[in-house]
Amino acid sequence: MDPQDVKKAVEDLNRAFEEFKRTNDERLKQVTEKGVADPQLQAKLDRINADLDKFSSVADQFARLDAKVNRLHLAGGGPTAALSDPEAEVRSFNLEVKSMAQAAGRAVPGDISAEEYRAYKQAFNTYIRRGKDALYESDFKAMAVGTDPDGGYAVPGDMSGRIVVRRFESSPIRQIAAVQSVSTDSLEGLRDTDDLSSGGWVGETGARTATGTPQIGAWKIPIHEQYDNPGATQKLLDDASINIERWLADKVADKQARREGTAFVTGNGVAKPRGFASYSTAATADSARAWGVLEHVITGTNGGYGTDPNGANKLIDLVHKLKAHFRMGARFVMSRAVLGTTRQLKDGAGAYVWLPTMQAGQPSNLLGYPVTEAEDMAALGTGSLSVAFGNFALGYQIADRIGIRVLRDPYTNKPYVQFYTTSRVGGDVIDFEAIKFLNFTA
Repeated sequence: MDPQDVKKAVEDLNRAFEEFKRTNDERLKQVTEKGVADPQLQAKLDRINADLDKFSSVADQFARLDAKVNRLHLAGGGPTAALSDPEAEVRSFNLEVKSMAQAAGRAVPGDISAEEYRAYKQAFNTYIRRGKDALYESDFKAMAVGTDPDGGYAVPGDMSGRIVVRRFESSPIRQIAAVQSVSTDSLEGLRDTDDLSSGGWVGETGARTATGTPQIGAWKIPIHEQYDNPGATQKLLDDASINIERWLADKVADKQARREGTAFVTGNGVAKPRGFASYSTAATADSARAWGVLEHVITGTNGGYGTDPNGANKLIDLVHKLKAHFRMGARFVMSRAVLGTTRQLKDGAGAYVWLPTMQAGQPSNLLGYPVTEAEDMAALGTGSLSVAFGNFALGYQIADRIGIRVLRDPYTNKPYVQFYTTSRVGGDVIDFEAIKFLNFTA
């Protein structure tokens, strides 16, 4: 990708923002003088806001997309094509197979070579197209390294990685949260939220009372399973010249990415990850609030920020509700529509609180903090929790169960061959002081 494209994206963003400021200032002037803005002016502002969304997204992701696209097998390529990164793909596959063996209580196999991995990929492609009956003895030998405990087959490392990459691009919560791979059915950790009950300064001969011992708690994130069952006719599988592995990965990745993204934000924790926006909130400080409840700041206006600079002040209040060590690495999370409204806010000095990026690869910011657009966040409404602010890398944990499995079913829905594909993931808040919300209520 030409670096000039990245530079142009940043220039387009800044040019659109200057036009946005001029138009919004005119709108605010009309509201002050006449009590209402010209509808045509408001429509123009909305169009500019949409352009800002587009340019901001392009400027923020251009460089990363270029690197990722170059790594994908966009030109297709058969199962015997050269590995794009042989060492990384083989390491990934070996780790996946070892993890599945450990989870099943079986002996951990030794590492396979790049040549053996190539043979496995070729056998896997034959399995996808024709099933077990089409495999020769040498194919069965190659497939044995990927046989999972339930009789399915592990997805080759580069295909599995492609699914993870698509999730990363489609689900913004994965970009900002902590992600840990596990080989069991849960991820567990300790929680130290207690304090010493006594102690302090004392004179030379003063009495020293016993200090109460702080208690340590624990958190546990269960792993949940999601599935997809894409299908294709046997004729298509027989005659297709496309990369079948990539086709299957794309079909599954798109659906699972959107499903995950929703769960990480709003999931209720029942047979799915629990989202950070699903917890109850209270306008209570960290020192007085029960663990398991997140803090919110009330805007004072139902379904809105109120008049400037009240909205900006509420955002500033939200930022400073977060303890200093969480603010390093903190960010805002909101939907694109809410961000469009937030862009119009000014502080008491008349400066816009949202600023576009001035450097390629760097995100635009709100009060100096980056913004993640998550369409699963609530729309503006009375009592809505439409804006979150926090350090999600410390506050929200995602647990990935290593291993994606594919079972081929040519019988259930003839003439289609179904590919029953499963993956397992969990997610939950682990630090209830690390994430805060704006509550849009009076």
